[in-house]
Amino acid sequence: MKNVRLGRTDLMVSQLCLGSMTWGTQTSEEDAHKQIEASLDAGINFIDTAEAYPVNPMSKESAGSTEQIIGNWLAKTGRRDDVVLASKVAGAGNYIRDGEEISSKTIREAVEGSLRRLQTDVIDLYQLHWPNRGSYMFRQNWDYDPSKQDRAATVAHMEDVLGALKSLVAEGKIRHAGLSNESAWGTMMWLQIAQRMDAPRMETIQNEYSLMCRLFDTDLAELSQNEDVSLLAFSPLAVGYLTGKYQGGKVPEDSRMSINDQMGGRASDRVLPVAQVYLDIAEKHGLDPVHMSLAWCCQRPFSVIPIFGATNMDQLNHIIAGKDLVLGQDVLDDITAAHKANPMPY
Repeated sequence: MKNVRLGRTDLMVSQLCLGSMTWGTQTSEEDAHKQIEASLDAGINFIDTAEAYPVNPMSKESAGSTEQIIGNWLAKTGRRDDVVLASKVAGAGNYIRDGEEISSKTIREAVEGSLRRLQTDVIDLYQLHWPNRGSYMFRQNWDYDPSKQDRAATVAHMEDVLGALKSLVAEGKIRHAGLSNESAWGTMMWLQIAQRMDAPRMETIQNEYSLMCRLFDTDLAELSQNEDVSLLAFSPLAVGYLTGKYQGGKVPEDSRMSINDQMGGRASDRVLPVAQVYLDIAEKHGLDPVHMSLAWCCQRPFSVIPIFGATNMDQLNHIIAGKDLVLGQDVLDDITAAHKANPMPY
């Protein structure tokens, strides 16, 4: 397993990151612990979670359960030094603090809660789950309207949050900071203000990215490359569409579609035909589509760390089997042609 540097930090992480958002709903604690151990055995040392997890469904009652599951494994095994832990503070509309936006107050409360549940003294990467001012992620790009944003309020918010992050780093409760569901402008503002304040820089950005969702490919990719902000790509298998399991209208038992038939707004008449284009490319080159999709992310011309999720050990073992795949130029050329012919199906 290839290791890569996280942003400009001294942290070296596996190029594949183990996602945890189904742990506590679709995935039991026992299976989650098995996934952590199997991933470590395969050289995957990076685990991503959030105070709002698990999802599918997300609820007030279950929020925090995923961190508790990870914390129980850490307490049971004593292997804290073997893993790099990333978590997130939830923003407006969350179930944990009655919908409060992210602020210096909520960040401190959230970090303290996550540390208790994770049963650790420090979180390696602490991320802002979504911007207070809103985001074009989660299919909001189709009618995105930033015209009502208040720049001065945004700057004041960033200064407030960065002050809190600076204190938390000084106290040894977090090591580094990152973003999620952010834009190029927002990320650059965080970086500039952090430099001015001598506060923690945003080392990562966790946005959706896959063969079927490539909003990151232009301005954010340029920013990522020039400013060393690593992309933590969530849904690199396009919420399961790139596995082929939904082709022909199939809805496997216990799959995401069996719980959320609209797939978080991704379902449409265009999606399955576009997924088939990529499945056909994999078949043409004798590749597994899951392995091809993850390898493509890892070979982008900017730093990408795909976050994969597995609801069970069979899925995890399948992913691990392709962890060292490198795609040839003929495959990459076919993927480029497919993207030009089928841009953004959702």
